[in-house]
Amino acid sequence: MAARILLTLAVLVPIFLSSTVSGYSPDDVKTRCSKLPNPDTCEYFLTGNHDPNPFKDDNDFFQYNLKLALERAWRGQRNTNSLGSKCKNEREKAAWADCLELYELIILKLNQTLDSKCTQDDKQTWLSTALTNLVTCLAGFDDLGVPNNLPPLMSNNVSKLISNSLSLCSNKGPYKPPATKDGFPTWVKPGDRKLLQAPSPASQANIVVAQDGSGNFKTIKEAVTAASKRSGTGRYVIYIKAGTYNENIEVGTKLTNIMFLGDGIGKTIVTGSKSVGGGTTTFRSATVAVVGDGFIARDMTFRNTAGARNNQAVALRSGSDLSVFYKCSFEGYQDTLYVHSERQFYRECDIYGTVDFIFGNAAVVLQNCNIYPRNPPNKTNTLTAQSRTDPNQNTGIIIHNCRVTAASDLRPVQSSVRTYLGRPWREYSRTVIMKTFIDSLINPAGWMEWSGNFALNTLYYAEYANTGPGSSTSNRVTWRGYRVLTSATEAGKFTVGNFLAGSSWLPATGVPFTSGL
Repeated sequence: MAARILLTLAVLVPIFLSSTVSGYSPDDVKTRCSKLPNPDTCEYFLTGNHDPNPFKDDNDFFQYNLKLALERAWRGQRNTNSLGSKCKNEREKAAWADCLELYELIILKLNQTLDSKCTQDDKQTWLSTALTNLVTCLAGFDDLGVPNNLPPLMSNNVSKLISNSLSLCSNKGPYKPPATKDGFPTWVKPGDRKLLQAPSPASQANIVVAQDGSGNFKTIKEAVTAASKRSGTGRYVIYIKAGTYNENIEVGTKLTNIMFLGDGIGKTIVTGSKSVGGGTTTFRSATVAVVGDGFIARDMTFRNTAGARNNQAVALRSGSDLSVFYKCSFEGYQDTLYVHSERQFYRECDIYGTVDFIFGNAAVVLQNCNIYPRNPPNKTNTLTAQSRTDPNQNTGIIIHNCRVTAASDLRPVQSSVRTYLGRPWREYSRTVIMKTFIDSLINPAGWMEWSGNFALNTLYYAEYANTGPGSSTSNRVTWRGYRVLTSATEAGKFTVGNFLAGSSWLPATGVPFTSGL
């Protein structure tokens, strides 16, 4: 595995520094670096044999910083690979293995961002993801309670260089809604839209999974393996007949445009039981993990049965860009739905959990979904834990036109449980809840601290036009970062059409959605 990764990286990452780090005007470097979040890092890596000419333009400076970040990420990956032998136990090895995979994903995203044909939104999304992957690497060591002595040897200032690049490509001007088409994000292709709207799309399946032997395969994992050998990159539909599939599934980066199609919520069920309590990282605990872009799931249940006392236990993790989940259910307790990174859309889904059960750092909209807090062992629920670490990341959890009500096991005891809309996992945590029915189970304060005053001034938590007995904002928290939106213009920034550029890609999936408020 390690040898394969290093070979891949050697192909992906040319040696930039021999040709590009010849230096530029010292005054130009100092002036430009002073405007970045990490000016010292910028200056350190840009000093050398200076060319008397300044950078040609802002894009030239951006490309230069991005190439530096990529070169350092490649070194970080190489360092990480070499540290495997230094792992002292299985827990350290588990955290290290996550970092190995995450560095490969970082390099993939930085290479994508270097493509001159990608849009501004693409660049900001992929740099946001690259930074999120670094943070996730570190989080694995915390999850398993192992010494954090390996990560410093991996980093090589990669996070600071990516943060600088992100700052250079973020939109700092007036907010401009992205182009829309027919009320959908343009990234949903017409063929995908037909698949999602069809009453019985199973007839268009490329492969059928059935436990009774009536399909091509009896397990989902076998079908995914078969899909990896297909020719072309067009939409590939895996129809999974009704049944309970006890499997852990990974849809890798090379498996793009895969669709899982089930027979309905509670009929087609994929279930696992990995957890932090059981010795895996949060990242690795997912019953189903998808990172191949363009993933779609419809009419099925994703479940983690590790239970409420096994800490983090993910049912689904998505780092798939432009992914869609339609009429699906996500069932677990702590950390059920890991919206890890990239652009994601959920429509008419059910989400069950206790602590931080919708969490991660994607740019994600949940629309017309049912959110069901369950009965937690510690008598405290938090619906969301958004993990934005950089103010220039275009990420956040947007809950639009949903319903927040107690699950059946919480309903009889909800008066003895404190349930909150969310808490800030990271410094720039961003969560917006709009036009959603909030039942009486939500604590009047609405939101909960993570640890003391951490992130209370830098987070962005907002509520707009919600209804229901738990929607009153009269006794909400008074943090500097919390706000009640009264302007449709301000709230409109977080709709599918604007926040996700949804009208440019969702129509092709066929998932119905509301572009505006």
